[in-house]
Amino acid sequence: MAILEHTLGIMLHPDSEWKAIRKERHSFAQVFISHVPILALIPTVSAYFGVTQVGWSLAGEEAIRLSTASAMSLCVLTYFALLMGVYLLGEFINWMSKTYGVRDDAEKRHYEGTALAVYISTPVFLVGFVHLYPDIYLNAFALAVAGAYSIYLIYEGIPILMDIPKERAFMYASSVVTVTLVLAVVVRIGSVIVWGMGIGPVYID
Repeated sequence: MAILEHTLGIMLHPDSEWKAIRKERHSFAQVFISHVPILALIPTVSAYFGVTQVGWSLAGEEAIRLSTASAMSLCVLTYFALLMGVYLLGEFINWMSKTYGVRDDAEKRHYEGTALAVYISTPVFLVGFVHLYPDIYLNAFALAVAGAYSIYLIYEGIPILMDIPKERAFMYASSVVTVTLVLAVVVRIGSVIVWGMGIGPVYID
């Protein structure tokens, strides 16, 4: 129930939800494992159904679909890439916390860094339902909106969760946004490398 409360709360009233999250004192494992493996299933399972059962088309042409085996391998790789991405983002946030004057002890900072990474990823995970209908423009628009809201959550959440002045929090948040974008690019490059190794999409008629 706590998972659902935070997931909905961060979307509906982030200010009060960040304050509630800061008051908690969970371990890294508790906050990561109780959220990310579950939420990351939304975009991957939705994408599997979308690309194998619905398909997508360009310029009104016949729908293109992937084979079930190809879609499964790509979705499994995507699932683990999402887990790794959120984990690394949390580690970067925690690593940068000392630079920006977060005074909490190491265990608390580790929880805060992971919690920030987990909850700012929530909009992107939830909007993954649009992959059920893999229209390129619809998906691009939905992901852009979710990404914009995630950036808002970063700037809104850091001064509250890390308990630092807004001026310093702005610089910290900007660094987090930069790291997030870099990780997104790394994932894209990794996808290209994987495709080059032969683990790419297999289309069906």
